[in-house]
Amino acid sequence: MEDKKMEKKTIIAVILGVLVIISAIQAFQLNGLKEKISEGQLKVSSSGGKVSTASSGEDKKTTALPSSVKNLPQMVGGC
Repeated sequence: MEDKKMEKKTIIAVILGVLVIISAIQAFQLNGLKEKISEGQLKVSSSGGKVSTASSGEDKKTTALPSSVKNLPQMVGGC
């Protein structure tokens, strides 16, 4: 009986440790992604139609939409 309780606690501790490690890795990746976005080093590429994106400056950038998104209706749901 005591062995099963100890075994469950060990399994839960291992799973919790793995989740903490994964979240720490994702935090570092998110921080790096934020830095790339703020420095303007991030480039997005896809095939499809072009759409203008909001920008802080005068020049407007256009990016391509994937073909699965191009033909979506303007209003989803509702009447």
